[in-house]
Amino acid sequence: QVQLVESGGGLVQAGGSLRLSCAASRSTGRLYAMGWFRQAPGKEREFVASINWSGGSTLYADSVKGRFTISRDNPKNTVYLQMNSLKPEDTAVYSCAARRGEESQRQSRYDYWGQGTQVTVSS
Repeated sequence: QVQLVESGGGLVQAGGSLRLSCAASRSTGRLYAMGWFRQAPGKEREFVASINWSGGSTLYADSVKGRFTISRDNPKNTVYLQMNSLKPEDTAVYSCAARRGEESQRQSRYDYWGQGTQVTVSS
């Protein structure tokens, strides 16, 4: 079992930056890929970014490519999402997830989920 806790959300103006963190309760190093997803009010949850266990392979949604960066620090059991050039349409609850195996954009492939952290971008 892996517990995930997100932090770093908040209110930011358009064009600003935030860094989200996701701390795991135990080592996710060699077994788990990690992903970030988001859900805006009235919308389905969508994929944002994912990273394989070593950090050597990443995937991004087209909507965040070039603005967001996913990374991980395995000794700290933490994955990060650096978000730059934020837009009002990035407003959502951001959740991290973990899965055994390779990174994936598909939510159904993830085994463990955090509770989420709210990100609000004002115009």
